[in-house]
Amino acid sequence: MPLLPYRSYALISRAQLTHNYRSVRAAVGPGVAVMAVVKADAYGHGAVEVARVLVSQGVEWLAVSSVAEGVTLRRAGIRTPILVMTGVLPEEWRALVDSTLTPSVHSLEDLSALDGMARESDRTIEYHLKIDSGMNRLGTRATADEIVSVLQSTTHVRLNGLMTHFASAADYASRQTEEQTVYFSSIIQHLRSAGFAPPHIHISSTNALAYHRNPGWLTMVRPGHALYGYVSPARGSAPKPALDVKPVLTWKAKILTVKDVPEGALVGYGGSFRASQPMRIAVLAAGYADGVPHRLSNRGKVIAAGKLVPMIGTVCMDLTTIDISQTPSLGPGDEVTLLGREGDVSVDAQQMARMAGTISYAILCGIGARVERVYV
Repeated sequence: MPLLPYRSYALISRAQLTHNYRSVRAAVGPGVAVMAVVKADAYGHGAVEVARVLVSQGVEWLAVSSVAEGVTLRRAGIRTPILVMTGVLPEEWRALVDSTLTPSVHSLEDLSALDGMARESDRTIEYHLKIDSGMNRLGTRATADEIVSVLQSTTHVRLNGLMTHFASAADYASRQTEEQTVYFSSIIQHLRSAGFAPPHIHISSTNALAYHRNPGWLTMVRPGHALYGYVSPARGSAPKPALDVKPVLTWKAKILTVKDVPEGALVGYGGSFRASQPMRIAVLAAGYADGVPHRLSNRGKVIAAGKLVPMIGTVCMDLTTIDISQTPSLGPGDEVTLLGREGDVSVDAQQMARMAGTISYAILCGIGARVERVYV
């Protein structure tokens, strides 16, 4: 591929995204729908284009975090059902209804309010009810009897889905996943016995899928991280991950300038790096405003001319300095790889996250808006 006219850009592979989706589809088997999580701009990959690829592959649902994210997809022509997972503010209900988005309802009070709004609008609104099965974040902790009572009282809303979320699906040293499954199962059974059988029941995201922690009553799964090429490492005695996925995104940055510095030269803010010998250094057109973690100062690595080379000095807002003493032929305009592979050398978001003391999700979501997304 010829050099692209961008200071820093992310290559997004449609083919790899498709492969990852098909791997998820194969793992869940027949009769189970897939709800692809494209919140946070598809984990930094670009929600509109990612959604288009997944819809072309037959994905049944998409999931976003907010009404605004859902509206963006609708305006781009995406007609697939979209679940808004993290709640709806009172001032967002109208936009949600007008854009035919499906809300995730997290309390019985919100459910009653939604029913009232639907009644006033003379509409019927479908929703997914989220149960807090032990994560103690979003979702209702009401008893099954309390839930049934409110469900029986509503007139203009329809229970389309029942959901919860695992807190520790990759942790086999913890019993939390089993405890959450038992609790959620009891709610499902109670609601079914009262005549409420929503078509969509979902609990499993990427880690539960990868490590076979999927209860038999599932009708839908919610992969996110796996679609973009990642499965979190497991703790304890876990089976081999069932998903064959690889990173979708490659992140490049151009060299702005190259200079030779003498032994003892200080590099960057605060002189945080001192050259122990004469060195050739390069300044990259990407910094923490683009998503390069500041904590990679004097710690991170990039791939330059097929070799891992260190970041030196302090990562700046717009710039990062690297040591290219072992790749001296590089010059202004040449590219280095922040995330991706060159030959046998690679850096992925999990490796970068370990160096930065964070998680791979944060690395991907943190790639800034001024890093051009290029789809190939």
